[in-house]
Amino acid sequence: MARLQRDAGKSNDHNTMSNKEPQEPKKRSFSQRQRNMASGYMFISPFYLLFAVFGVFPILYSFYLAFFRWDGLGDMEYVGFNNFNIIFNDPLFWKSLYNTIVIGLMGTAPQLIVALLLAFALNSVLIKYKSVFRLAIFLPYVTSIVAVAIVFSVIFSNQESGLVNAFLGMFGVEPITWTRAEWGTKVAIATMIFWRWVGYNTIIYLAGMQAIPSDLYEAAKIDGASLRQQIWHITIPMLKPFIIFTVFTSTIGALQIFAEPHIFQGRAGRPEGMSIVLYLYRDAFGSNFFGTASATAIVLFFIIIVFSTMNLYFANRIGRSKKVGVK
Repeated sequence: MARLQRDAGKSNDHNTMSNKEPQEPKKRSFSQRQRNMASGYMFISPFYLLFAVFGVFPILYSFYLAFFRWDGLGDMEYVGFNNFNIIFNDPLFWKSLYNTIVIGLMGTAPQLIVALLLAFALNSVLIKYKSVFRLAIFLPYVTSIVAVAIVFSVIFSNQESGLVNAFLGMFGVEPITWTRAEWGTKVAIATMIFWRWVGYNTIIYLAGMQAIPSDLYEAAKIDGASLRQQIWHITIPMLKPFIIFTVFTSTIGALQIFAEPHIFQGRAGRPEGMSIVLYLYRDAFGSNFFGTASATAIVLFFIIIVFSTMNLYFANRIGRSKKVGVK
């Protein structure tokens, strides 16, 4: 009897399994979060594609081209480090590097200090019509750099009737040939850089100051802190991230000046105002020496890294309080 029951159970299980239809594999469905991520990447992909083509590829190709001799049309010839030897033995290269550093210091360091003072003044309750002043200060930044260079070329004209020469003549100073004088050229170009970028940095500092809680200043006034102490112990430490940003961008911009000396001294350029970017531009598009121009670009790349690291190091030390040892 038990054997008949086991056989009947097996036959029922077999019939049940035979009646089941084969199941189709489940289709994988993306979650809403994954679809949102895919859509986001698709929207931002054009920027990264353009950056890869016009940004990353030229940088990598410059590293490759720095070891070849090439005129832009003919065959490329591998020369190793010869391009670097050529530029390092060229006195004009060192002159252009010297000009870049000096003009950068003259146009950038005072600019950051003045921008900080202007931002503090615009943030003060004593200033009326703040919106008008903010717009006026920011206007040089949105002005075409070519137009700025042309206007300053007229202001710093070599003629005795030029605006600056006429002003200096009132004090008995002889006319200065601004486009050919060693320091006159540097002063004129540094003034252009100062005038164009001081408003940009002012607005950045002003945005940072408006984010500082007013309670800190009120507490400092109650404790008897002077205006100078408020700026040094409250404003500057709280603006540290903004100062680091402006120092970083100003350092890179100062080492890459091109349009100002290029327009002020003419297309050929002169040693008094030759910047390192203008030097590699002249090699590449004036003499068709793309190998030495790429080598100069590589050297400039590492110089920017070194100077940016140094400036970030000193900027990070701003507002850092000294630890007092407890006896």
